[in-house]
Amino acid sequence: MTVSLDAPLALLRALFDTAVEAAEPRRVLSGYLPPRPDGRVVVVGAGKAAAAMAQAVEAAWGPPLEGLVVTRYGHGAPCQHIEVVEASHPVPDDAGQQAAARILALAEGLGPDDLLLCLISGGGSALLALPAPGVTFEDKRAVNRALLKSGAAIDEMNCLRKHLSAIKGGRLAAAAAPARALTLAISDVPGDDPSTIASGPTVPDPTSFADARAILAKYGINPPATVLQHLESADDDTPKPGDKRLERAEFRLIARPQESLEAAAALARSAGVLPVILGASLEGEARELGKVMAGIARQVRAHGQPERPPCVLLSGGETTVTLHGSGRGGRNAEFLLGLTVALDGLEGVYAIACDTDGIDGSEDNAGALSSPDSLKRAADLGMDAKARLADNDAYSVFDALGDLVVTGPTLTNVNDFRAILITS
Repeated sequence: MTVSLDAPLALLRALFDTAVEAAEPRRVLSGYLPPRPDGRVVVVGAGKAAAAMAQAVEAAWGPPLEGLVVTRYGHGAPCQHIEVVEASHPVPDDAGQQAAARILALAEGLGPDDLLLCLISGGGSALLALPAPGVTFEDKRAVNRALLKSGAAIDEMNCLRKHLSAIKGGRLAAAAAPARALTLAISDVPGDDPSTIASGPTVPDPTSFADARAILAKYGINPPATVLQHLESADDDTPKPGDKRLERAEFRLIARPQESLEAAAALARSAGVLPVILGASLEGEARELGKVMAGIARQVRAHGQPERPPCVLLSGGETTVTLHGSGRGGRNAEFLLGLTVALDGLEGVYAIACDTDGIDGSEDNAGALSSPDSLKRAADLGMDAKARLADNDAYSVFDALGDLVVTGPTLTNVNDFRAILITS
């Protein structure tokens, strides 16, 4: 791939494409498969990359294979032997609930010579929507909606999801015992914690019902009665470390945000741009992180710190958006507009922020691009960028500027990718 500082926006887009490519299941999965076992192989999975991962398994092993994976609407991929079901994300629907029940049933039917191959990726938590006994599906959806609006971190949301679920928090692997359960996972969470990726359906859960109740209290969420009763009185907690049902459960991480950042860094070097990886697990309010990154970019321009231009600041992770307005825009667009407003037209600074799954929140774009003239061009169109940011309406700004990045579903997910290019 030929990239150059002469076309800064094209360079930024190439960095994003390279980060996504580094996490494609077709490139990374086969090297993590074990020797094929003698017994049955049942493939199950959930997440935005689940269908592409199932495709990669079929290409590597071929028949006989059986099983079921569930992915987000629009993220399906054709498989010959493994059934692919599409369902709703981030708010669960009936299709996800039915798929989760069928996946749990497949696990429960295995013997000691069989293998349950679990393909897990980001988005799997909402897609494996099987409420715990006594909790209604609609009440669980209500809690999920409240968490999405609250600004809760992904690990906090997943703690609640695990304790309101019949399949998450290690319960899927426990159901498969005495069979071997091997999980191949693509990480979309800060720190790559296996118990957080898709709410850890095949790994021990260190959190408790008390932790789940504390998160509801922290964000002032008043849950439905069935939810509160379950969290206060249920005695069937998730499997904990050392649980014998998980003795034959193994977890292998096949792709993570850090590796995608390193791939982008290598491309930047080939273009004569010094990469600075600031972190693969940055969190916080999207617009506030935009301000912080703008401050670092100003330091580069003014003092050559932490490096002199031309350089590119690379980061990943998952920010949050606390809704105050009624506009459109996912966390990447909001981060980018916060950055753009804070830079205030600073010359020589360009940026991209995108979700590696190709969907920023619930919009049709992966993210957007920003240039030194973005604020002026918005003003020329009669748009007040600061007011749009206050209304959580970043999508509309970048849409009007023609600077949205639209890829469609990428069929992988290693969380957000951000790159700030300082050319001079």
